[in-house]
Amino acid sequence: MVQQASSLFPTYARFPITLVKGEGSRLWDDQGKEYIDLMAGLAVTNLGHAPEVVKEKLVAQLDQLWHVSNLFHIPNQEKLAKLLTDNSCADAVFFCSTGAEANEAAIKLARRYSQKVLGENRYEIITFHQSFHGRTLATLTATGQEKVQEGFHPLPEGFVYADYNDLASVEKLISERTCAVMLEMVQAEGGVIPADPDFVKALAELCKERGLLLIVDEIQTGMGRTGKLFAYEHYGIEPDIFTLAKGLGSGFPIGAMLGNAKVAPAFSAGSHGSTFGGTPIATAAAIATVEYMLNEKIPQRAAELGEWTVKTLREKLADNPLVEAVRGEGLLIGIVCKQPAAELIAEIHEAGVLVVSAGPQVVRLLPSLVIPKEDLQKGLDVVCDVLARKASALVQ
Repeated sequence: MVQQASSLFPTYARFPITLVKGEGSRLWDDQGKEYIDLMAGLAVTNLGHAPEVVKEKLVAQLDQLWHVSNLFHIPNQEKLAKLLTDNSCADAVFFCSTGAEANEAAIKLARRYSQKVLGENRYEIITFHQSFHGRTLATLTATGQEKVQEGFHPLPEGFVYADYNDLASVEKLISERTCAVMLEMVQAEGGVIPADPDFVKALAELCKERGLLLIVDEIQTGMGRTGKLFAYEHYGIEPDIFTLAKGLGSGFPIGAMLGNAKVAPAFSAGSHGSTFGGTPIATAAAIATVEYMLNEKIPQRAAELGEWTVKTLREKLADNPLVEAVRGEGLLIGIVCKQPAAELIAEIHEAGVLVVSAGPQVVRLLPSLVIPKEDLQKGLDVVCDVLARKASALVQ
């Protein structure tokens, strides 16, 4: 039988795997092959696949109400917003559907605050080389990677790029146009590069001194991934704005932009909106996710399991000539290799473990935060065995 060409735009370089079922830390493809999942849908299924606690809330909500306009009050939104603000430095929340939308809202809020509240024509945002903030025109321009921007010129004005972990490079870019600095606590797509604590603290102080807003992109690092509910908590700072998505809904699409009381008045009625932002169904999934994370101390588990994972990998890979370093925070971990990661990842998949790259030479591990330790151990054994075989083949 001749296979017809796909009707999808070819925007993804897809792995040759068709996944049809997931449960906990395991996935199965359409051939019945079982995989240990060390990707979690790119840091989305932080509570594993189809977690019962989230499913119960979703099923109950499906019998009540699916969608209403944001022109009406939605009780689930209020409940979720209070959960998030009670457990963070934020005072107000805007709900949307994706991480790109959340970052777009953060960019708009920063500009509007500076221009409407301060009464100044400041619109420029400093971001960082190798950052990743989304695929809309504004967020791909905020992204400090030319490969993401290629083919979409002319790009919107208002973004300049500093060197990550380099305060002097930030200071050089501040001008009368600057309104904010936007960064990730770990550059995940850029190679799993954690922010230096001294740099972050100094940057927060610099923003206060110069009257700039500090925006933290927590799309991938938030919701327990790094060992805290939000990654900024590791650094003893309080951003003016931060963003969430991915792990917030356990696989159900939802994003959020959170801000403090200072910036909240800038988003007045009619200034921003999202048709599918914070629907009764999406917020039901997120409420279940957040409550479970808090009640079961899931971020703490991620911290402990992440520390064990990094230690295990460093010990197993210490003498592997293919490996330069193992780095990360919590259960966001990168194995930095001396050759392109694509071929390594293909062999790891073939061996029954799902991982993903973070840049051209980094194998990224993003297991669920509730993965059984024995599953994680099996997955790490496979990863290390593949890297050992590849290194041995090079030596011969």
